[in-house]
Amino acid sequence: MSKISCKVLVVDDEEDILVAGRLLLKQHFETVITTSDPYKIPALLQDHSFDVVLLDMNYSTGATSSKEGFHWLKQILQLSPKTTVILMTAYGDIELAVRALKEGASDFVLKPWQNEKLVAILKSACQNRSAQATGKRSAEKAERDNTAFHYDGFIGVSPAMQRVYQTIEKVAATEANVLILGENGTGKEVAARAIHRKSKRAKQVFEIVDLGAVSATLFESELFGHARGAFTDAKEERAGRLEAASGGTLFLDEIGNLSLALQAKLLTVLQSRQVVRLGTNKPRPIDIRLICATNMPLYEMVREGTFRQDLLYRINTVEIHLPPLRERREDIKLLAGHFLKVYRQKYDRPELQLNSETLRRLNEYHWPGNIRELDHAMERAVILCDGNQLHPDDFYFAPSEGEHHKQQALETIAESDYTLEALEKMMVQKALVKHSGNITHAAKELGITRTALYRRIEKHGL
Repeated sequence: MSKISCKVLVVDDEEDILVAGRLLLKQHFETVITTSDPYKIPALLQDHSFDVVLLDMNYSTGATSSKEGFHWLKQILQLSPKTTVILMTAYGDIELAVRALKEGASDFVLKPWQNEKLVAILKSACQNRSAQATGKRSAEKAERDNTAFHYDGFIGVSPAMQRVYQTIEKVAATEANVLILGENGTGKEVAARAIHRKSKRAKQVFEIVDLGAVSATLFESELFGHARGAFTDAKEERAGRLEAASGGTLFLDEIGNLSLALQAKLLTVLQSRQVVRLGTNKPRPIDIRLICATNMPLYEMVREGTFRQDLLYRINTVEIHLPPLRERREDIKLLAGHFLKVYRQKYDRPELQLNSETLRRLNEYHWPGNIRELDHAMERAVILCDGNQLHPDDFYFAPSEGEHHKQQALETIAESDYTLEALEKMMVQKALVKHSGNITHAAKELGITRTALYRRIEKHGL
């Protein structure tokens, strides 16, 4: 059996796992190194330049939270950004897997693993890594694995996204405050992480605060910290999120949700670069790079008096506008292919393909939930579809406002249009709109086959 030229590191605190992994993987890969001590990871990465790291999530006795695994995932990606990390744990769940993928892991493996599946996942990771390292970028392969279209967490080649990439490159090297604007699901956190990774603070902490999830009563305690006894449940002194981010980057998500009173408190801290913990009078200096994001119209809110103009000026030295998916349709095929690859692997459906009609429908849909909606739609379709091809009726396409108006217009037809061809076109349109583009349901209502309906769609240019 010929071995793949690939360097694999296995990190786990259980010796049995390391022995089993070494025996299995050495049959398939040229270099396999194991360690039970995660603190050796930085030195090993420096000495060997691993292609893939198979990383356990828990190292302390009895630990099940996976905090250690996420810590070492972050360290690996900072020290060796091109290394593929695959996480493994005996305590997996869907939320943990989703978080792992969001934070940069390539895949997620449950212990005890299935030997063939583990080898297949590692082979795929090694092959992708090899393609990146050797610069093989044929158009066909790029469309298949999307590696040529990645920009630090983003996928896309559209002019709108190229402008975003250029802005990130320019602003990341500075200490300027950045405001990221965009609809839900456009990738504001991805942009913030990209700025941090490309900045001088890349090796320091990246602290995220979702201001939409912080209640007004806990705002000061959460952000500024508190002393012991400052309030009923304050049983010990605790640093706030701003202190925790000192030296690194603070990402304030959903900043448009803050009330005017809380905006004033935040502005005071940002101006003075000092925090005072609740229950104390001692100011503590902070050194943060500030990135904020929101999907709300801040300039309109300033005019309406619901957002402070001085705070807006403080946080938006540079603005980055993330375009909605409907304004970057060139990227839909690439994104769909990327998500299909992820979920084919996750749900063990390697045979699944997108047919041309499905791609057409995906490209025409208005995607109100943007990339997040496309991600969820692709996962749902992979789970529920039958056969080896994803069809349009495997997806749910919510009608847009324009389609509602179109449906109302179809209720009437001019007397001059009473031809068989016009009536046929009208009935096909009505059926498609009624069933939100679901070909199977529309064909059933019209009393024809799906193939016949596809022919009529093409005939009438629908």
